[in-house]
Amino acid sequence: MQSLRSCSIDIPPPLSSSSIPMMTTTTAVTGAALSFDEEELTEARIRQLISEHPVIIFSQSSCCMCHVMKKLLVTIGVHPTVIQLDDHEITSLPLPPPPATGHDGISSRNPVPAVFIGGSCIDGLESLVALHFSGHIIPKLVEVGTLWG
Repeated sequence: MQSLRSCSIDIPPPLSSSSIPMMTTTTAVTGAALSFDEEELTEARIRQLISEHPVIIFSQSSCCMCHVMKKLLVTIGVHPTVIQLDDHEITSLPLPPPPATGHDGISSRNPVPAVFIGGSCIDGLESLVALHFSGHIIPKLVEVGTLWG
């Protein structure tokens, strides 16, 4: 399993003056520090992961339901990407759409594990199993290109 915190950006080392003849580099600092909102960066990274992976599960290391979700998908023939989130990263997960039953959309369920298929939040294990039992999971997986029908 991958962890969101293990994702990094490779930055090439600065060029030395010996590798480029007659070139000098000057860096000036004006006193203003760059600051990044860690929550915004986490949200952006999660959105990027969702868009890059047709089937992705976000979980915590202590979540046994993630294993059940993964097993169900593997049994069908799909190998999802699994990302473990820290407690502070969980709040950055996109919320599933509100139910069509007229509820106010406030959910008391734990946000993990959360599975996304084709960029859409399927929600948790209960929703994934319901999708499977109703026969709608295979067409959805075919639609996003993870299964061939």
